Amino acid sequence: MMTSKERVMAAFAHEIPDRVPVWLGASPAWRAKAIRALGLPDDESLSRRVGDDFRRVTAPYAGPPERAPYHDLPPGVTFRSPFGILRHGYEGGQPVSHPLEHAETVREIDAYEWPDPAWIDVTSIRAQAEPYADEYAILGGDWSPFWHDAIDLLGMPNLMMKMYDAPEIVDAVLGHVVEYYFEVSRRIFDAAGDVIDIFFIGNDFGSQIGPLMGEAQFRRFIAPHLKRLIDLGHDYGLRVLMHCCGGYAPLIPTMIELGLDGLQALQPNCRGMDPASIKAQFGDRLLLMGAINSQLIIERAPEAVRAETRRILSIMMPGGGYVASPSHDYVLEETPVENVLALYDTARKFGVYAPA
Repeated sequence: MMTSKERVMAAFAHEIPDRVPVWLGASPAWRAKAIRALGLPDDESLSRRVGDDFRRVTAPYAGPPERAPYHDLPPGVTFRSPFGILRHGYEGGQPVSHPLEHAETVREIDAYEWPDPAWIDVTSIRAQAEPYADEYAILGGDWSPFWHDAIDLLGMPNLMMKMYDAPEIVDAVLGHVVEYYFEVSRRIFDAAGDVIDIFFIGNDFGSQIGPLMGEAQFRRFIAPHLKRLIDLGHDYGLRVLMHCCGGYAPLIPTMIELGLDGLQALQPNCRGMDPASIKAQFGDRLLLMGAINSQLIIERAPEAVRAETRRILSIMMPGGGYVASPSHDYVLEETPVENVLALYDTARKFGVYAPA
């Protein structure tokens, strides 16, 4: 029987493991709810209950209090991003304003109060990872949602128009944002890269009905920065896994060209993301992670979740290269605990590979 780490790394290598690995990405609120409902003593017990093959390490904020994520927030604001963006609403919400939307010169962009990577304290990463590093696949590095941050800073319609009307502004914003994330992750990997297995990043390049930009714009504005992060992970001997929501199938060949090792989410209800099609087109070149419809998991009964999990397993298991999980990186608080357990119990029961 493989360890979780061996199982996950076999999946990345497109070798056949003993069973399909599984991953649970869930909000702190859902995890707390599940721990209470199941009468478990702690968060680690929940991970073991679902059979999670991964453990994740994160570096806390340690910079000026006025830039901290939750310090002294104005009424109605729920979060402050590293770039000083105030957000309101559920699970991080939406930006209150776009501080660079009226910027007309690169000098204005350069003069913005960009965050310092030294504000992130990497000293605890090794201690977080070491107890699990021999048994589990360790996810680490900064989430690095540089596309989202550019949207927050400029405003989405403005950002899209500036790709054509003022590309130097977009280049400057993305350059500053990615430089911050690059340096944060470099510091993390310098401190503990030898006990991390996977550089896990997240950017949503798809909508419900297709990519948010064409391939030409993706190659022009996004690909150089994404490649920089991918190369960083590879320089430390890590696999690079990216969460990406929406329907972005036309962009996947470019992602593969850039060296990406795996994609997480795979929302089957978005255009172009049919699991059988994604598996057939890309399953031999990427680790595929997700595809079990998160919306169904929230709305339907456990029996429906079990049936859908078995259906996705039948599509995604052949040939290896698959990790079972919901089609999002965050199980939300309203998701019934019994539905989530139905997914993971089914994946462990029916995700076993026949001996060679």
